[in-house]
Amino acid sequence: MQEITFPKPLKKGDSIAIISPAGSVEVAQLENTLALIQSKGYDAVLGENVYANYQNGYSFAGTEKQRIKDINWALNDPDISAIWASRGGYGCQHLIQHLDLSEFINTPKWYIGYSDNTVIQSYLLQKGFASIHGQTIKKAIFGVTEKSYELIFDILKEKYPNYTIESTDFNREGETAGILVGGNLALIYALLGTQYSFDFKDKILFIEDIGENFYAMDRMIMSLELAGVFKKIKGLIVGGMTSMGKENENENYDQSFDPFVNQLIAERVSKYDFPTAFNFPNGHIFDNRPLIIGSEIKMSVGGKVVIKI
Repeated sequence: MQEITFPKPLKKGDSIAIISPAGSVEVAQLENTLALIQSKGYDAVLGENVYANYQNGYSFAGTEKQRIKDINWALNDPDISAIWASRGGYGCQHLIQHLDLSEFINTPKWYIGYSDNTVIQSYLLQKGFASIHGQTIKKAIFGVTEKSYELIFDILKEKYPNYTIESTDFNREGETAGILVGGNLALIYALLGTQYSFDFKDKILFIEDIGENFYAMDRMIMSLELAGVFKKIKGLIVGGMTSMGKENENENYDQSFDPFVNQLIAERVSKYDFPTAFNFPNGHIFDNRPLIIGSEIKMSVGGKVVIKI
């Protein structure tokens, strides 16, 4: 089994690098969470290009060179103790071939983010390092609970969360254990067939997504099927499936767990026998509770779903 390194816990006064590896952000979008980081006793250090804006078919947080420069600074600067992405969006795939872990391997640090940041987290896990799939600095238009942030700060202090959630009719009961992989389904799908894809063998897979048409969702699940992913994994956790079946991703944010998507996924994996849990509170949702990619978890699906790290 692959040995996974958890970074050391943070101490008061430690520095957290804030970078924008994908989409652009504005100052006002980060102010509240930056103040929260400072209130916890940490120093929020902004990357040189955190507020850069480069228009190239999408509003990127700077050119590829600028974003590569910021992430490699954050990964390797010995004075930085953790890295927190300002947001996701699109653009992390531009960086993955250029990531430098030359100093990081000596002083590993937590990388925090979700959505497009799944790409970075897949890379880190390949190299043997855990990361936090949790809320970014920017709050989405649907907001985020205080607990979502508090649980991230707990992880930074080496207090790892365990979860108990309500079961659903789509769940498949059972117990299993394994290393947690995954994140945003669109990015898991985008990495399939590349050298940067997750290793799914004997893993527990987590997926979440937002704003996909139902046929696009089915296409991605079918790609996992055709790639043999479901033959390899030991368990499946399905998180937020927000605003699905809509052309406009800003529509229908009150639907955090889409029952039709759950049904679609349940049908696709029905011929397998691994435990499956739906409606886990992580993803593009208000109650976005962090998971640790690379953690060894125990998963029990019955009348309740219990996830223990």
